[in-house]
Amino acid sequence: MIQFFYENLPESVTTDYQQWLEDIILSEEKKTGEINYIFCDDEYLLKINQDYLQHDYYTDIITFDYVKGKTISGEIFVSLQRVSDNASTLSRDYEEEVRRVLAHGILHLAGYKDKTEEEEKEMRRKEDFYLNKYHNLKG
Repeated sequence: MIQFFYENLPESVTTDYQQWLEDIILSEEKKTGEINYIFCDDEYLLKINQDYLQHDYYTDIITFDYVKGKTISGEIFVSLQRVSDNASTLSRDYEEEVRRVLAHGILHLAGYKDKTEEEEKEMRRKEDFYLNKYHNLKG
């Protein structure tokens, strides 16, 4: 089950992404477990980054992996403030950037990494692939 929560923010992300995210999981030959998206602001996510990962910088997403076998479970924290800033900096549509980050979290839970240049290229390729699938579904 995929759920959406808001920490210090009004509800602003549509939940019609749920089926699309579940389709990503199935396409990766995984099963949907318990997945919680927690939407927050920069300061909330910075505190998580500092407390749990010992990183002292802003980020748009932090994924906590509770995957067991092929069942995808986890908590995905998303700073909508950072997503908005990134969309502006990269000249992208805000909703498109939200979808990219949502898919990014699922892809991490499916086993994709983005620490090396090669891993990052593969992650971007997968994000683009699933964003195109979203547009084809809605198109």
